[in-house]
Amino acid sequence: MTTPTSRRSRLHRKEHLAALAFVAAPVIGFIAFIGYPLVYSLYTSFTSWNGLGAPVPNGLDNFVEMMGDRYFWQSLGNTVFYMIGIPIGLVISLLLALALNRRMRGLTFFRTVYYIPVVSSLAAVAILWQWAYNGDFGLVNQVLAIFGIDGPNWLQNAATAKPAIIIMAVWKGIGYSMLLYLAALQSVPSHLYEAASLDGAGPFTKFRYITIPMLSPVTFFLVVTNIIGGAQIFIEINIMTPNGGPEFSTASIVWYIWQKAFNYLQMGYATAMALVLGVMVFIVTAIQFRINRRFQFSID
Repeated sequence: MTTPTSRRSRLHRKEHLAALAFVAAPVIGFIAFIGYPLVYSLYTSFTSWNGLGAPVPNGLDNFVEMMGDRYFWQSLGNTVFYMIGIPIGLVISLLLALALNRRMRGLTFFRTVYYIPVVSSLAAVAILWQWAYNGDFGLVNQVLAIFGIDGPNWLQNAATAKPAIIIMAVWKGIGYSMLLYLAALQSVPSHLYEAASLDGAGPFTKFRYITIPMLSPVTFFLVVTNIIGGAQIFIEINIMTPNGGPEFSTASIVWYIWQKAFNYLQMGYATAMALVLGVMVFIVTAIQFRINRRFQFSID
């Protein structure tokens, strides 16, 4: 005869098995698509491998070669240079959010216009800007010509190629940051501004001591994600300057890794560079989290 206790035990076992089945799916996916590739890439970074045959261990040769590879350092420097666009984009996004946080006609229209580039295909946007930057018939130089300025051939000039890509990247991502800032501004309690007004605080004081601290979580999120995304910039480079730009001036580190891996079949060396890039991004992100904790503590 089945007792209530035994029925409950079987029911608990079935619930545990069902729970394990639900938990197992993401765990297996993580092991198969993240864990195993990560461990295997760590191994191949210490090998000479063309991606076709078996990896041949070569110790630290890849890392020694990397230290003397001027193209590695130049592409890494280019990637860091692209980060200049992050603070520029955040400042413009905040200013736009402040402007759109007012009661005025056409708010929905302006929000849509600024957000369209975010949802547009990055490849299509890169092709569009590649045409706009053309030195002979590009839209940018046509606008400059109205003011009597003879614009350069933007993507074929080592001095202007990187700034041109930065402008395009800022334009592409400005709507996303603006929307997050706008949501954060609308969530700031109005009584804080009212209390500050009663104390005689002006607009600048309110912005400095109320708005900026209340927006700090959003700013921190945007800085972290933009740095991680900026370290992986690739599509814009590969479409707008498929040869890495004049004098290798636009090549990013991910573009150089891709070149080594798939054009020259130096998979082991490319994996070693990717590993170094991952460690750098991890260190920078950890530093940002530490700085953010100190900043939050000082606010509290």
